[in-house]
Amino acid sequence: MEKHINKIALVTGANKGIGLDIARQLGTKGVTVIVGARDAGRGQAAVDLLRSENLNAHFVQFDVTDARSITQAALTIREQHGRLDILVNNAGISDAADGAPSAASIDAARRLFETNFFGPLTVIQAMLPLLRVAPGARIVNMSSSLGSMAVNGDPANRYYTARLIGYNASKAALNMLTVQLAEELRDTGIVVNAACPGYVSTDLNGHTGNLSTDEAAKVPVRLALLADGQVNGKLVDACGAVAW
Repeated sequence: MEKHINKIALVTGANKGIGLDIARQLGTKGVTVIVGARDAGRGQAAVDLLRSENLNAHFVQFDVTDARSITQAALTIREQHGRLDILVNNAGISDAADGAPSAASIDAARRLFETNFFGPLTVIQAMLPLLRVAPGARIVNMSSSLGSMAVNGDPANRYYTARLIGYNASKAALNMLTVQLAEELRDTGIVVNAACPGYVSTDLNGHTGNLSTDEAAKVPVRLALLADGQVNGKLVDACGAVAW
């Protein structure tokens, strides 16, 4: 734990679900965790819970679809902590009006892109100056195998029939962001990967998943704490690299 004790992490959407367990697991490794959430009451409640477990947790309020609030959050983190060692872009949504390309609501697809792709992109751009201050920072984007072109094009894959054009395409865009950012930052020491947590029981899918949030948090936490030279610019699940 000693090598992580001075690290500072921001986890977006960390007031519940996978995000809360990512924050918890990072905290048990000695990392100072900043819970990012749009709802102040829920965000502070998550911090209070983590502190009751003797973890070093703080709250910053922002909405990943609101650029002004993200800019203010970055200023707050700079004033209070000076840098970021870890950024986990966990906040994401599904939409009941999503569906197959021929039938999905266009407005739903836009909402999904706004949160699942433009949200992380905006957060990354705002937090990058803080990540550059840290020695060997880590960025983890919470993606999905549903964003894999290989999965979507393979009739033998169990997720092949999950035709959700808005969700799947927004995660595919997040995967592209991961690849391009990893290459752009390759000479900086900042490592960028995407995590595929698996089919997790969360509000996102009406708790129909077969994995717990505690299990799902293990992959992003491992990527957040990677040693130098291990993995960079990849989509990773519990078994290893997933084909783009």
